[in-house]
Amino acid sequence: MGLVEHEIQRDAFTVVAEFRSELYACLTARSDALFELCDALLCTDGPVRTRVDLALAPEHRRGHGALYSGINHGRIDLALLRRALTSVPLPRAGDGRLVLAVDVSPWLRPDADTSSDRSFCHTFGRGLGKHQMVPGWPYSIVAALETGRTSWTALLDAIRLDPGADLAAVTASQVRDVIQRLVDAGQWRDGDPAVLVVLDAGYDAPRIAHLLADLPVEVLGRLRSNRVMRKPVPVPWICPPRGGRPPKHGGEFIFGRPETWGEATAATVTNTDRYGTATAQAWDRLHPRLTRRAAWLDHEGPLPIIEGTVIRLAVAKLPSGGVNKPVWLWWSGTGGRPADVDRCWQAFLRRFDVEHTFRLLKQTLGWTRLRDSAAADRWTWLVLAAHAQLRLARPLARDLRRPWERPAEPNRLTPARVRRGFRNLHAKTGTPAGAPKPTRPGPGRPVGSKNRQPANRYDVGRVLATGEPYARPAHHKKGTKPRRGSSPATPVHPHDPDDVG
Repeated sequence: MGLVEHEIQRDAFTVVAEFRSELYACLTARSDALFELCDALLCTDGPVRTRVDLALAPEHRRGHGALYSGINHGRIDLALLRRALTSVPLPRAGDGRLVLAVDVSPWLRPDADTSSDRSFCHTFGRGLGKHQMVPGWPYSIVAALETGRTSWTALLDAIRLDPGADLAAVTASQVRDVIQRLVDAGQWRDGDPAVLVVLDAGYDAPRIAHLLADLPVEVLGRLRSNRVMRKPVPVPWICPPRGGRPPKHGGEFIFGRPETWGEATAATVTNTDRYGTATAQAWDRLHPRLTRRAAWLDHEGPLPIIEGTVIRLAVAKLPSGGVNKPVWLWWSGTGGRPADVDRCWQAFLRRFDVEHTFRLLKQTLGWTRLRDSAAADRWTWLVLAAHAQLRLARPLARDLRRPWERPAEPNRLTPARVRRGFRNLHAKTGTPAGAPKPTRPGPGRPVGSKNRQPANRYDVGRVLATGEPYARPAHHKKGTKPRRGSSPATPVHPHDPDDVG
C-alpha cells in the first residue's frame, strides 16, 4: 500500500468514527438499542427480510424486545442528525457545484388499516402496469448527486408528506432548510456556483424556483410534453404607440407544435455511449402563464413572470430499446450558453441515480413495513444514517465478491458490496453503546387469553381542493348487495374499511 493511499484510508477511517460518535449523540432515548440496531443493519449479510432477524446479529447484543422498544419508543434529535449528514464530505459535479435531487418514494400500505396518516401515493407499473393511486406513506427525499454513472448518492433529508400536503410548498421549504444547513456547515460559500436542484415531472418547477428566488439555487425540472409556455413581450409592444396597458405575455410556445418554437437560442450535439447522438435545443426567457387558481389563488399583488430556459433533449436510442421520445426541461437560469445547456441535461440524467438508492433502501436495508407512522420516521432516519456510513466507508472497503461476480475496482464498489465488508470495519471502530444489563423478561399475556385492546383503524386521508378533509355525504348509503358466497343476512365485517368510524 502506498503512502498516499494509506493517508486517504486513515482520513476516511477518522470520518467514519466521528460520524458514528455524532450519530450516538443524536439518539436521546433508547440510544443503545437504536445504535446497535443500526450496526446490525450494516453488518448483517444479505437483504433484510424482517427486522426481528437483526436481533440475531452479533452486533446486536440485546434481545428482540429492545429492538422493538427502540423503534417504537426511542427518540432521535433530528436537527442534530440533519447537521451531521450535511457536515460530512459530499459529492460534487465536475465544476465543483452541488447538485441536489428531490424525489418522493412511497411506502405502499394498501391493506394497513391500522396505520394512521396514510394518503394516496402515485405509482406506476404495479400489478396492471399503469398509473395507480395506492394508499401509503410518501417520503420526500433530498440527495446530493455524484458525477458520472454510479449508484451512490448522499442522502441529506427525508420528510413524510401529510395527506393533502402542497408538494411544491413542502419541497421548497425542505430545500431551503437543506441549503441553510449546507451554508452553516461550510459546504457552500460566497463565490461558489449556485446549487442545482433537479426535479422530475410532477413538480411545479417554476413555482419552486419562485419560492427559492432569494437563495443561491438554480432549479431544473422536467415538463410534460403537452405544456404551453409564453414568449417574452416583443420590444415594440412594451410601449404601444396607441397607449393602453402593455401586454404581459408574448406568443405561445406549444411543445407539440414545432411551428411555434422559433429559432433556438442555443443548440448542442453530443455523442454518448448509451444514448447515441444527443441533440439539445434551448429557448431563452420562456415562462408559464399563471392564473389565480390552485396554488396562486391567495397570492397578493400581481402574478409574477417566472422566466427560464426551456430545453428539448432528443437522443438517437435508449438502452432499453424503447421509444426515444424527446425530454422537455425547464431551467430557472436565463442567458445560458451551450455549455450550460449540456450541463443541465447531463445533470438531469444523473437524477435517476437516486432510483438505485431507493431500491437499495427497500430491497436490501428493509426500509418498509411498520404500523406506526412515528416509528416509521425513526426507522427511516436509522436507514439514512446507515447509508451515510456505507458511503463514508467506501474508500476502506475491499471487494468481497462472490465467485460468480466480476471483480471491481476498490473505488467502484456498489453500496451492497461495501456493506459486505462493514463488519470488519466495525470491529476496528468499536461502539459507543453501553453493554446490555441482565434482565428478566416480562410475564406477557397469559396463555390462552385474547387481546382485549384491538388496534384502531383509520381511513386513507383524502383532502378536497379547498383544504378540508373529505367526508362521505350523509345521503351516500352503503350498498346492500350481498358479497359473493354470502347470504343477504350476512353482517358486515367489523374490519371493513367502509365501516370504520
